[in-house]
Amino acid sequence: MKNIIRNIFILLLLVSCSHDDSEIVSYENPEISLVIPLGFPEFNNAVYNNIPTKYGVELGEKLFFEKKLSTDNTVSCSSCHIQANAFSDTNVQAIGIEGRLGFRNTPSVQNLAFINFYNWDGSRLELENQTLVPIITHEEMDSSILEVIGKLEAESFYKELFYKAFGDDDITADRIYNSIAQYEYTLISSNSKYDSIKRNEGKKFTEREALGYQVFQEKCISCHSTELFTDQSFRNIGFPINPNANEAGRSRVTGDPEDYMSFRVPTLRNIEVTAPYGSFGQFATLKEVLDYFDNGVLTADNLDPIFKDNNNRIRLTEEEKNYLIDFLKTLTDYKFIDNNI
Repeated sequence: MKNIIRNIFILLLLVSCSHDDSEIVSYENPEISLVIPLGFPEFNNAVYNNIPTKYGVELGEKLFFEKKLSTDNTVSCSSCHIQANAFSDTNVQAIGIEGRLGFRNTPSVQNLAFINFYNWDGSRLELENQTLVPIITHEEMDSSILEVIGKLEAESFYKELFYKAFGDDDITADRIYNSIAQYEYTLISSNSKYDSIKRNEGKKFTEREALGYQVFQEKCISCHSTELFTDQSFRNIGFPINPNANEAGRSRVTGDPEDYMSFRVPTLRNIEVTAPYGSFGQFATLKEVLDYFDNGVLTADNLDPIFKDNNNRIRLTEEEKNYLIDFLKTLTDYKFIDNNI
């Protein structure tokens, strides 16, 4: 009788162990190898503290398109950051829940792994710290991170995604921020016609594009330098001023009057598809921007010397403007903006 009881106990123990093993699923979560394109700078430091992984990126992409991040479940990151527009949109200013008008124009999301400042005024130094801004901003998602966590915890598939990405199914604020940043780090644009020419892959500029590249090197490259096509500086270039009384540009962050109405120099990559232009969409077309530079910008005590030392102008003939636009279109990366390529 004792042997029978002992055997039954052992059998139950084996069944129990077998059951427990079936509940534990181990996932390999390899790091994703991000390649630095030819001529690009080194990754920023934050990337090395939050290296993209297979499931981290998968989770981040899911959250990027998740409307539950907004308080009424109508707006996601992707609502304003549309791939066909290099993850920007076509609105003058961003539009949030209930049609609320945002403060500024939606910046593109591309090559963020190489950028040292985020937002027009550089208010965030790490991408992981930027994600909370649209979530809690009244004009954007008007939610809270606790509300977002509660919604995600109610979805079993999110628990699985967090488990795959981080080793357990605990849904935390930092994991939300880190996974979205991991996804955004993978959004590298470096396959335009310009890049192909630089890599000697057989393509060539047309005559007009080549003339435009020459104009660019003479009159634009001081601000739009490096292969990122931005020197990442903050400059007041005399654009029409946002009438919103809260606007002060970089000085909203630094408190320094010298930074008043200075904004981060935007990248020119994919600029063909990121209209309108300017911190609050002041210009509908590239031609309007170039006409404004040619006709003369607004004066200011801290106006960038490029304008201040040249009677507030960058002189451009009509031919130079057209050539320059032709060159700028060679910066369009069709593989980046089109899911189907």
